[in-house]
Amino acid sequence: MAVHEGSRRPRTSRPGLDDQALSIADAARTGADVFLPRILAVVRLVLGGVFLWAFLDKAFGWGYATPGGAAWIDGGSPTKGFLSGVSAGPLESTFHSWAGQAWVDWLFMLGLLAIGVTLLAGFALRFAAVAGTLMMGMMWLAEWPPARHLSDGAPSMSSNPVLDYHIVYAVVLIGLAAAYAGRTWGLSALWERLPVVNRNRWFH
Repeated sequence: MAVHEGSRRPRTSRPGLDDQALSIADAARTGADVFLPRILAVVRLVLGGVFLWAFLDKAFGWGYATPGGAAWIDGGSPTKGFLSGVSAGPLESTFHSWAGQAWVDWLFMLGLLAIGVTLLAGFALRFAAVAGTLMMGMMWLAEWPPARHLSDGAPSMSSNPVLDYHIVYAVVLIGLAAAYAGRTWGLSALWERLPVVNRNRWFH
């Protein structure tokens, strides 16, 4: 049976839908380009506030984690209470021996201050990522989430053997540095223009 040429329906393209899809894709890319750096900047500022607040409260005893009279400026130790209370993990005795040591207090407090300032100001985020990851790693070892029971046999109350907020903070710090989150609402652009920083990309 012959098919008449006139009975065939020609295939028609629909450029309107293609243009619409491209417009949606372009809008999504534009939205990501505009809003993602701002979201990362907000995360950076919030996390910087967490670290800087911890430093200020321990340094001046503002009555939250550190009661008045136990502040660092009053002769208190920012690490003694936490490290002397370690009750699980392979480094329990090591942390007990470090509790209240001046060098540990200074490293801890300077680390909190430096990480908080660099995050809030938005420069040297790679330093913040390295220092913050080391600090969070040590605190993770001190709390030792894998333990189901403490050294005295009491339940550890650990809810996850690996992942806790220390790991989350470390991952976020690394992500902020990798995404150059200091270039939005931060001093990263000025920092990167410094000759020593420009010659050593590690300092970015």
